Amino acid sequence: MRSRWWIALAALVAPLAAAAQVVPLPSVPDGLGVPRIGVPSLPLTDRVVQDVSGLARDRIARLRNIARRNPDRIEIDRTGNPVRAGEVVMTAPDDASIAAATRAGFRLIERSSVEGVDIGFARFAAPRGMSVDRALREMRKAAPGVEVSADPLHFGSGTAEASVPQLLRPLPAPAAGEARVGIIDGGVNARLVNARIVQHGFATGGSVPNDHATGIAVLISGGGGVRGAAPSASLFVADVYGRDPAGGNATAIARALGWMVSQYIPVVTISLVGPFNPLLARTIAAAQAKGVIVVAAVGNDGPAAPPAFPASYPGVIAVTGVDGRNRALIEAGRANHLDYAAPGADMVTLDINGRTVSVRGTSFAAPLVAARLAVIYGSTDLGRYGPAIRQLDGEAQDLGPRGPDKSFGRGLVCGTCRTPRK
Repeated sequence: MRSRWWIALAALVAPLAAAAQVVPLPSVPDGLGVPRIGVPSLPLTDRVVQDVSGLARDRIARLRNIARRNPDRIEIDRTGNPVRAGEVVMTAPDDASIAAATRAGFRLIERSSVEGVDIGFARFAAPRGMSVDRALREMRKAAPGVEVSADPLHFGSGTAEASVPQLLRPLPAPAAGEARVGIIDGGVNARLVNARIVQHGFATGGSVPNDHATGIAVLISGGGGVRGAAPSASLFVADVYGRDPAGGNATAIARALGWMVSQYIPVVTISLVGPFNPLLARTIAAAQAKGVIVVAAVGNDGPAAPPAFPASYPGVIAVTGVDGRNRALIEAGRANHLDYAAPGADMVTLDINGRTVSVRGTSFAAPLVAARLAVIYGSTDLGRYGPAIRQLDGEAQDLGPRGPDKSFGRGLVCGTCRTPRK
C-alpha cells in the first residue's frame, strides 16, 4: 500500500515539479573530483517532491555538466555515462593483446593487477583526438576476444542541509561486537569519528577528506553525538577521489576493493553509483569468493534511471532508504535486485567540519546495513557469510506487502539506528 501511495503522490506532483526550477538531488563532484554535500535552498523533503518528475532528465544534464567542466579528463560515452577521457581498459590482458594494441596506435599507461584478487588489467591512452567510443571499436578489432571497456566514473547518492547548530545528546549505543567495516568513497576526517581508522588513497592527491565519506563513517561508528550503528567498529577507508577530476572511476574502485581483501575486511560499503564495468564486476566476484560481503546503495536518480552499479552486480547487498515514517524514498533508484531498506532521511550526521547536517539519500542507508552485517559477521565463520545474511533476514522488519518486495527488499534493517534531526 505504501509504495502505491507514493507512486500516486509522484504522479500528482509531477505537473508542479515540471514547472518549477529543478535542483539536482544527488551529490556531484566539485572541481577537485570530490563528492560534495550541497546545501539546498529548500527543506530536503520539499526539494525531493519538487524534483520527482525530473530525476532522470536531471541525471543526464548533471553528468554532461561534469564533463564540460573537465573536458581534458572526462567525456561522455555513447551510453550517456561520464568516463575517463581518451582511455580504455583491458581486463586480464596477455602479452599478445598488449602488443597488438600498441601496434594499433594505443599507448600503454600501465599494466598491473588488483591487489588481493590477482586480476590483471592494462590501461591504454587512445591516439590523440580519438573518442572513447571509437577507441573501444579500434581496440576490439586489434585485440579480439579480450575484454575491453571504458573507465566509467561513479558518484555519491545523497544530499544534506546544514542544521541549526545544536549540542546533540549521545544516544544509548546498540549492542555490538567487534567489527571491521570498509568504506570505498572519499577520505574521512578521522578526528570526528569514534573509531580506529586506517585510510589509503587510490587517486591523485592521496586521501582527501570530504563530507560524503565523513558522514558515512560517523553513521557507522558514531561521533559528535551522532549515534553509530556499530560503535565498536574499526574503519578501513579507501579514497577513490583524492584530487582527481576523474576520480571515482571503476579502476580505482576495483583497486580499493582488492586492498580491502588484502586487509581481511569482511564487509565493505559503497555508496557510489555508476554503470556496469567488467573489471569491477570481476573484482567484486573474486572478493565475494574470498568471503567479503559488498553492500551498495541503489542511488537517488529515481526508478526510471538505469540499474545502479555496483548494487546490481550479483551477490552485492543492494540497499534502499526510508524516511522517518518508514516510507520508501520516492527518489530512490533501482537495481537488478533489492535486499534491504534502512533509514535514509529525517536523520543527521556530521560534515568534515564537525557540523551537524540533515541528510537524505540511499548513500546514508547502505552503511547502516553494512555496520549491522559487520557486527553479525564478526561472530560467525568469516569464510561463509550465509549465516550472517540469514541472521540479518531474521532481524529485518517487514514493510509494505507481506514478504520481499520491490520497495523494501526483505525488510528494514537498523530502524532504530538513526539520530533524528530536530
